[in-house]
Amino acid sequence: MASVGTGGGRAVRHVDEPISDDERAAIARVDNNALIVRLLFTINHLSRWLSPVHDPVRLERAVYRGEPSVKDLLIGMRDHELAIFPRVHLIAVHDNPDLDQLADPESTAARHATDRARTTIALLSEFRRLRQSTCAVLRALPDAGWRREGTSRRRHDVTIRTLAESLAEHDLRTLRVMDETLDRVGAREGLAQLQTAHLDELLKLVPERMTI
Repeated sequence: MASVGTGGGRAVRHVDEPISDDERAAIARVDNNALIVRLLFTINHLSRWLSPVHDPVRLERAVYRGEPSVKDLLIGMRDHELAIFPRVHLIAVHDNPDLDQLADPESTAARHATDRARTTIALLSEFRRLRQSTCAVLRALPDAGWRREGTSRRRHDVTIRTLAESLAEHDLRTLRVMDETLDRVGAREGLAQLQTAHLDELLKLVPERMTI
């Protein structure tokens, strides 16, 4: 999507826009412990951005028709985690499992209605629980366990490390659009500077190496 500025123009980024080679390399470069921290930091970023918003309606409002609202973006993160966590867990507890045995999360009218009725903060709580569950599985693995692999004829074979990196890449694609959207809908008006820190600043806090 083209942009004429973050205030009144169309979105600079789209959630499906690929990350750059440098961004992908930065994710691949971190060790396993630091990758867990990066995935947990996503929860902190979301809480920092969303919890203090005075007008929750702004989180549900898109700037332009056809663009996602902040709430829509958060639902997308929740749905992605619902798809990835079972794969991580299955590979962690079984040798060379068939990932095609896992059903994809269903997008039903009932789920859409439930999501519409829930607040953005309630959805954030759900996402937090899912992400913490994913990271709990990752923390329990030795480094060698991150190379465990699952097979799939419908998609492709993946390791736990590959799935964890895919979560970090999805976080990056979504958070950069959310960061922009929060500015454009005016959700940050009146908030403290700490609560409006942009993603590029927050990513500087992520370590590359960690010893636990």
